[in-house]
Amino acid sequence: MDLATLRSYLQNKRNAVEDYPFGPEYMVFKVGGRMFALVAATIDPLRMNLKCRPEDAVVLRDIYEAVKPGYHMNKRHWNTVVLDGSIPDELVRVLIDDSYELVVEKLPRPVREQIRQASK
Repeated sequence: MDLATLRSYLQNKRNAVEDYPFGPEYMVFKVGGRMFALVAATIDPLRMNLKCRPEDAVVLRDIYEAVKPGYHMNKRHWNTVVLDGSIPDELVRVLIDDSYELVVEKLPRPVREQIRQASK
């Protein structure tokens, strides 16, 4: 998955906001003010941090060499996914979707309901 495709997919999540709090080389995608993806846009191959259920995080790391404990993140809840072509794009999209939903689930109910009712 290339940067343009990845960015488009992330931007098209309901109420997703792209931000650059760590400088121009790190794209941060938030929903409800909370991060669900951090993309290291200038590193080759691309890599991004995604939130993950702790039990799934360990399994993914065991199966895929390109999935590592979240760099500079809580390693129990975040994985770094290296987009080196070894992980199918469809699985990358599923991991993004899971990260997004995990963050939305933890938002206050009114915010969560507003996001789920919004159309993008």
